[in-house]
Amino acid sequence: MKKYSAFTLMIALALCVSQFAQAQANKQTSKEVAKYSRDGFEATEAKDWDKAVDAFRKATELDKKQEPNLVSALQHRGMEYTTQQQYPEAIADFSEALKLKPDDAGVYERRAYVEMKTNAYDKALADYSEAIKLKPKEVRYYLLRSYIYETKNDIKSSMADTEEALKLDPNNQEAKSRKSRLETIQSLNAPPSSPRPATSPKASPAAARTP
Repeated sequence: MKKYSAFTLMIALALCVSQFAQAQANKQTSKEVAKYSRDGFEATEAKDWDKAVDAFRKATELDKKQEPNLVSALQHRGMEYTTQQQYPEAIADFSEALKLKPDDAGVYERRAYVEMKTNAYDKALADYSEAIKLKPKEVRYYLLRSYIYETKNDIKSSMADTEEALKLDPNNQEAKSRKSRLETIQSLNAPPSSPRPATSPKASPAAARTP
């Protein structure tokens, strides 16, 4: 029978104790996650978004798998802030949601909407551009970005987005109306054509004679 040294037995015992302690800690963590998650869902049903965000944030700190729930709660609270015209708070929630889920075009759209409300057009342009990268066939994003370009008097870019929207949806009435309006603006802003230089009159035979 194989003999083990006292030192080896001590190491094995310490390892067992460590594994047991870790298992107990994991069990406690799981209980806490379950509690916070349950609290979050109950708050969501009651539309208590502050409590929901707080609960899901605590759950996420313990278990990254809870991130989707936190993102959802942040979006709901952000939309509630938007309704109440608490725009800085709304932008903060949408920004936190995007840190957790940077590939969600809908969150970019919601944040851009609030940025437009606060006249932060450059930021809104950047967010709609990100949304378009994620969903390049979403007509609405092109039309919204086109609107911002028109507001900034960038008629060329506005027309480009409008035409892209029409490629995706040739019967889109909003895009047709905007294109017609932009064409009118372009024609009004077009520089007048340069007049042709007058032709020099031919000298008459009398004028050509030497006196």
